Amino acid sequence: MTIDPDAFERYRRSPNAKTTLPRLLLGTAIVTLFWVATTIAVLVGGTYFFVLWQASSGAPIVGGAVQDFMATPTGILAALASFAGIWLGLWAAMRWVHREPLMALIGTSRRVSRSGFLKGLAAVLLTSLLSEILLYLLQPDIARGAIGVSSWLLFLIPIVVLTLMQISSEEALFRGYLLRGLANRFQNPLIWALLPGLLFTSMHWSPSSTAAINACVLASIAAFALLLTLVVYATGNLGAAFGAHLGNNLTGFLLISHQQSYNSFALFNAKPLEGAGWTTLDAVLIAAIGIVCSLLTILLLLHPRSPLKVEPDISHPGGSSLPAD
Repeated sequence: MTIDPDAFERYRRSPNAKTTLPRLLLGTAIVTLFWVATTIAVLVGGTYFFVLWQASSGAPIVGGAVQDFMATPTGILAALASFAGIWLGLWAAMRWVHREPLMALIGTSRRVSRSGFLKGLAAVLLTSLLSEILLYLLQPDIARGAIGVSSWLLFLIPIVVLTLMQISSEEALFRGYLLRGLANRFQNPLIWALLPGLLFTSMHWSPSSTAAINACVLASIAAFALLLTLVVYATGNLGAAFGAHLGNNLTGFLLISHQQSYNSFALFNAKPLEGAGWTTLDAVLIAAIGIVCSLLTILLLLHPRSPLKVEPDISHPGGSSLPAD
């Protein structure tokens, strides 16, 4: 299985002369500033109204106010909404630092590949089903979630919309802004692929989990980051990465949750990874399941005989196809 690099070469050559390393660092700092500021605003504002509501209803605050707020369904929605800060930061960086349109990060055609998005989504939903079956065989402790079906249906569209904003902002930053900018400056994939992948993976460290569980989660996330990077390399477009990332997160948010802090909207709750009782062998098997499922997703999206094989983005920004070299 080989990947034609032509689409990615067009993508990596698309930045203008203002995409220098100092400007990338400045742009990254701007994105981080917007993200942090938005997160603080959402947390402070949401917690303030949560405390007022608790006081008016006479309900006690068991833990810290912020922790109690983030454990509520509203808190989860607010956490997802805070990722709008990444999009705002990327818009500011692209407009004022690089003098490029924001949509240049999406692909050479400057639009999301619909077929790539749908194929990425379908592939990850299929392998997520396999993953959940294997995890159930490992740990069959699954309970019905607290949310009712009617409430689940009510929140379905808001969760999908906010999750799409969350995953698209992460992909636009890590597989778009950073990967595209670094690939434009450096030929070595150990720089343009590994550095954004390591940053993305490190974001998933959980201080409440054991070292073994953190190691298994980070290994699984690293394999998933490899998958996302490969589909961008194969297509020169973020569409397939959007779909794959969305499928992964929606499975955890809406269907079967493995995180106690994000299970408010899930129909079923599995044993939380941050909980006690996991052995080192369990961690190894969980990592193996995550890595194998990511590799299977890569096959589904990149194997030439797969019905879900993604296609390269070979269009001009206006939408017409580029002539063959």
